[in-house]
Amino acid sequence: MRTYTKRFSPSEPNSPALEAAGLRWLAEATDQGGVQVVQPVKILESTLTLDYLPTVSPAPGAAETFGRALAHTHAAGASHFGAPPPPWSGPGAIGLAPLSFVASPSPGDPWGAFYHRERLAPYVAAATRVAALPDDGPSVFAALGQRLVGGLFDSPQPALVGSVARIHGDLWAGNVMWSPAPMPGDKATWTGACLIDPAAHGGHAETDLAMLALFGAPGLPSILAAYNEVSALADGYQDRVGLHQLHPLLVHACLFGASYGDRAVARARQYL
Repeated sequence: MRTYTKRFSPSEPNSPALEAAGLRWLAEATDQGGVQVVQPVKILESTLTLDYLPTVSPAPGAAETFGRALAHTHAAGASHFGAPPPPWSGPGAIGLAPLSFVASPSPGDPWGAFYHRERLAPYVAAATRVAALPDDGPSVFAALGQRLVGGLFDSPQPALVGSVARIHGDLWAGNVMWSPAPMPGDKATWTGACLIDPAAHGGHAETDLAMLALFGAPGLPSILAAYNEVSALADGYQDRVGLHQLHPLLVHACLFGASYGDRAVARARQYL
């Protein structure tokens, strides 16, 4: 069996155990029609050994089957917004940046309040510290935060999802590998897509879909159409895509500079 070993630096927020927990949690949905997930083989203090995945171009129809499978992954659900992948109990990570988890649910804590408190405000502060936001950035996000906390942008999950979705959390196109293997026994269930490098947590399903759109994904219109056929998206979904993209843009601003901060603030203004 071929394997691939990832190495982790002690200075980065991610760890082999955290990534393995996220992969296994997402993989729990595969038997219910969810997306295939690369599987951990060996977990050490600074390395994670995974199944090796040869890559291919997406086959005809692969985008549609991926969209349908992603709907079932999201439908596997989570206990609350910000829930970590069990049994993980430490801090989280999204790529090379920290990501907060919420250990226990706060009664009546809707998505908008969670998103402002846990996903936007910490990164606005971090981006400001490294001069990656324009001067009016903090005030723009403060005004948007009031609208989020007020519930203006709270929206239903897709039809198959309960109150909280089980999301990948960093679902840009590079974290979807199109591969011919490992092929499940029932070939009809194989999407050709396999998830890697998660920042898995309880969230809103629209967050994963918005991340796919942020940097582009092969066959995105087909992915979304197939997803919507299986698990209907709430009215106004397209109008909220930019809102869900604010967190990854702020993460990129912290890691890669002010061009992403400018994009984040410009997009945030659209929701004021």
